[in-house]
Amino acid sequence: MAEISIDGFVKQKVQAVQDFTFLFANSFANLFSSPRYIVDTIVQMDVIGVGSLPIVLLVGFFSGGVIALQTYRTLSTFGSVTLLGQVVSLSVVLEMGPVLTALVTAGRNSSGIASEIGSMIVSEQVDAMRALGTDPVRKLVTPRLFATVITLPLLTILADLFGMLGGFFVSFYTVRLSSVEYWTTAYQALTFEDVTQGLLKPFLFAFIVALVGCYFGLATRGGTEGVGRSTTQAVVVSSVLILVVDFFFTKFLIAVGFF
Repeated sequence: MAEISIDGFVKQKVQAVQDFTFLFANSFANLFSSPRYIVDTIVQMDVIGVGSLPIVLLVGFFSGGVIALQTYRTLSTFGSVTLLGQVVSLSVVLEMGPVLTALVTAGRNSSGIASEIGSMIVSEQVDAMRALGTDPVRKLVTPRLFATVITLPLLTILADLFGMLGGFFVSFYTVRLSSVEYWTTAYQALTFEDVTQGLLKPFLFAFIVALVGCYFGLATRGGTEGVGRSTTQAVVVSSVLILVVDFFFTKFLIAVGFF
């Protein structure tokens, strides 16, 4: 059995944090200098944004329906069923829409990015790229980061809309609320601060989805087995980071009195 060194383990984790921070700074700085790989960015927007659209809409619709079903049971106890639209809209816009969209996108795209770049590493395509004078971070990481930053907020807006539609279908066909009752309370419940918070989170999550996938892809070692390991690590780490960042960002907004 291999001996486990605590000192070596800590050094390995510190090195990983350092490498990830360097990757973040380098890829972000590339956004403001040439050359820019516009075609690659558009291709990644299609892969990440359009490719994730069906599952994001499906998850958004049924999440809104589930929130309406569960909330109805509680509200009916207090005779406040007419507030169902308000509860669904706040739940979807503040938390469910941004977080679920990010988790779905991470599960689909962080793994895909890690697998794609990892395969390029083990087949030495990235080494060939360096030999030809092309910066792998600028060519592979920055287009994926830029594409995710653009598409994830748009996916979140659509997920919010379909989540509220899911809540409406449950309210209309199960609870027998009228369209006017549901949409009026749903609209009146949302404030500028609520909508702003719901749209800020996807920008933070986009950095996690793209950079975690790229980091584990570039760190791939050990052939095809290493590619599989990087793919799994990318999904696990990005999902955990999304939930952790969501908690601390929400806590920060509450501390500064944003809402």
